[in-house]
Amino acid sequence: MDSAKKSVVLSFTDEKVLAVSSVLIAIKELGDEAVENCDPHIVTQASSISQLPMESSSVDIVISICASLEFPDDSMLGDSLRVLKPGGTILLYKSFKSYEGNAHKAFLALERKLLLAGFLEAVCLEVKSIVPAEDVCSFMVKGKKPSWTVGSSFPLKKAPKSLLKVQLDDDSDLIDEDSLLTEEDLEKPQLPPVGDCEVGSTRKACKNCTCGRAEAEEKVEKLGLTMDQLENPQSACGNCGLGDAFRCSTCPYKGLPPFKLGEKVSLSSNFLAADF
Repeated sequence: MDSAKKSVVLSFTDEKVLAVSSVLIAIKELGDEAVENCDPHIVTQASSISQLPMESSSVDIVISICASLEFPDDSMLGDSLRVLKPGGTILLYKSFKSYEGNAHKAFLALERKLLLAGFLEAVCLEVKSIVPAEDVCSFMVKGKKPSWTVGSSFPLKKAPKSLLKVQLDDDSDLIDEDSLLTEEDLEKPQLPPVGDCEVGSTRKACKNCTCGRAEAEEKVEKLGLTMDQLENPQSACGNCGLGDAFRCSTCPYKGLPPFKLGEKVSLSSNFLAADF
């Protein structure tokens, strides 16, 4: 293959030594024949450096083969995004003892890291070329750098000229509002009859009195007061008009509201109302 057409592959690890065969096996897992014959750049002890030794947007594939679950960290993933070309691929290979953590949780953690770093399409790949030991768990997570760059613009889709028309079905099941009313609701409400008790007059209450005048007269009759006493109240002791607290036990005005001597005794509207 012509070297000018070879894809640029960068691999880094947190170990001191990394075999080239491990990188080639990881590349083979991608299933891309165009990069299987490449000559990868390998960076060891990447956890001790702050930046990958590559130019921005110069690498087609970045491969991380690290034993630690915490590495690569957010800073190294961000730098991997920098060196990758638009649309480039990142591959994270993890192999650790099964008691060190759950593989599914480790994959979700790496997926979150890739998404937060700016990668897209984070997926977990099944490791086929490597047969792990009985107590070792191995998996790979692949992501892609967006094909667009910072400052790119995209045309927005034009809005449709005609708005969406909603056609109602004539046979739609609509509720008839009149069916919600009962016969009682349709009846005209009857207003209470206007009383003819002629409040303030001296005539007696009606037989079918509903305004409370009959009860008031019955109360007055029990007190033994005459109409003259109600119209012109007099007090022998001078305390009748002050209220029940100052009246004698035999006072004819006991139970009636306070009044001024010579003034007509008026019963309040709640005089006959029950106390609760």
